[in-house]
Amino acid sequence: MVSFKIVPQNSVGLLETLGKYSSTRQTGLNFRLPLVQKIRTVSLALQPLKLAGYSVITKDNADIGATVTLNFHITDPVKYSYENTNSIESMQQLVRGHLRDIIGRMELNEALGSTSQINKDLAEAIGDLTNTYGINVDRINIDELKPSAAIQSSMDTQLKADRERVAAISQAEGEAKSIELRAKANNEALIATAKANAEATRTKADAESYRIDKVQAALKNADQNYFNNQSINAFETLAKSDANLIVTNGADLDQTGQSAVLAKTLGQELAKEQD
Repeated sequence: MVSFKIVPQNSVGLLETLGKYSSTRQTGLNFRLPLVQKIRTVSLALQPLKLAGYSVITKDNADIGATVTLNFHITDPVKYSYENTNSIESMQQLVRGHLRDIIGRMELNEALGSTSQINKDLAEAIGDLTNTYGINVDRINIDELKPSAAIQSSMDTQLKADRERVAAISQAEGEAKSIELRAKANNEALIATAKANAEATRTKADAESYRIDKVQAALKNADQNYFNNQSINAFETLAKSDANLIVTNGADLDQTGQSAVLAKTLGQELAKEQD
């Protein structure tokens, strides 16, 4: 009596006779002897595996929780099935051990900012070692490196302090810049005002100088009749006022004095007659 078993696509069948590996059967219909032979199916397809989160210690003794995802496929079904009782667990232990070693040579800040480099170093470290288990790791990805709660709290406090320090520096720089701009504006305003006043004074002085030059030029060309006419006009203006002041030139001073005495005498005679 003969029985059969179908080996699915992308898999192989390991034929065991009385519990001992006999041969490898390929995809499709495969016959076996009942009770004597058994076909164990092994998938060769790519398989994802997420390692449970575990703790690693950095060079500066910081505790980090690591979560890793990897993709692997079985390269040697015989090694995978018979030379290790649990090849997948052995592979996980190998990955964990090398990850601890890589991160253990880094300080906290370096490790948190170097996940891509850690992925690369880890892939190179395990290299062909997993072939011992009949497995090849195709891709490793560190999903998360998370500091412990205590370290995270300290980092948050330091980050807040750094942000406040940066904000204080920015505010101080802004105020200093504002003071500088105001001082510059005030200086420019004072300079502009001083220039305007100087220009106004210069213009006024130029106008006064021009007027004096014109008067002096006119006086040089004036004759005695002009000055006599000016004297007449002055006397006429003075006569219309209530003042008893007489203005005359030095040449007529004696006549002016005589006129004043005569006027005084006439005034006294008129006063007597009125009495």
